[in-house]
Amino acid sequence: MENFFSLTYSDLLCRLKDQDFNTRGASLLYNYLYKKGQLNFEIPNLSKQTQTWLKESFSLDVGKITKVSGEETRKFLIQFSDGLQVESVLIPFQGKYTICLSSQVGCAMKCSFCYTGTQGLKRSLKTHEIVGQVLAIKEWLNELEEKAKISNLVFMGQGEPLHNFGAVKKACEIFLDQHGLSFGREKITISTAGYLPGLQEWLVDPLSVNLALSFHCPVDEIRDELIPLNRPYPLRQVLSLIKELPLEKKRFVTFEILLIKNLNDSIEMAQKSAELIKDLCPLVNLIPFNPFPGSPYQRPGDEAITTFQEVMESYGIPTMIRKTKGDEVLAACGQLNSKVANPS
Repeated sequence: MENFFSLTYSDLLCRLKDQDFNTRGASLLYNYLYKKGQLNFEIPNLSKQTQTWLKESFSLDVGKITKVSGEETRKFLIQFSDGLQVESVLIPFQGKYTICLSSQVGCAMKCSFCYTGTQGLKRSLKTHEIVGQVLAIKEWLNELEEKAKISNLVFMGQGEPLHNFGAVKKACEIFLDQHGLSFGREKITISTAGYLPGLQEWLVDPLSVNLALSFHCPVDEIRDELIPLNRPYPLRQVLSLIKELPLEKKRFVTFEILLIKNLNDSIEMAQKSAELIKDLCPLVNLIPFNPFPGSPYQRPGDEAITTFQEVMESYGIPTMIRKTKGDEVLAACGQLNSKVANPS
């Protein structure tokens, strides 16, 4: 059975029209299912005939939350109909929430600093499984009578989002639609390790959201170690393509630099990074490494992190140090792995 949450608003209009139903039902459905969080088709002012057709044609499965870890930053283990699971993270910030979404079960990129990479790739998520993460967490919050707003979505969970471009793009269209969840375009960010074929798809079929690049190091030999994808798709080729991307007003590219002790946290590395990206109007996020079981890397000291920031800002590059959240339950950046049991 087809899942309703794979339908964009225009898809739904076409389906209703094909069945000779009133197309005004599309706005009712999107309003009740997305805005109000009602996960059934028994909607006032929607004809019984339309309701019956919907029940017979579409599933409303959003995935099952099987475990929740953490107290402030919360990590969710979400299981799909085939038994496979992903992790999503709910991050509190100034009275609002950000959801960190997964786009694949596992990941094929094998980045050496990322726990997900040790899991391997099982499969890419379907559109409704991406959308379902938001709806499942939203329903969980409603059950707690938690009124804080989900204001931002970041594709920084398990998987390489641009390795699953079609499903991610369609999910973004659903998130952005004014009839439903109505997220602002500046409130959604897609992160990539530099998957060039996906960036080429973005260039041809633009996404009206923000892009974040896992930059990490300007030296290819070191970046090859951190991100094996750098070998077939070198950083400078990726940067050249990013320059071509059409960015609308208020859309921006963030360069993420994961700082690892005695590897890429030196003043020289900061200078080389700044020289390479300074002409791209960049924003930079510095991410101190978050350890995970079996990792060969260490987190740098606070002084090295602050010095790196100061060097970047001396080039006129706005640079923020990302505060670590959720590391106590392996929910911080680079720590997601749905193959292993979550710590309590």
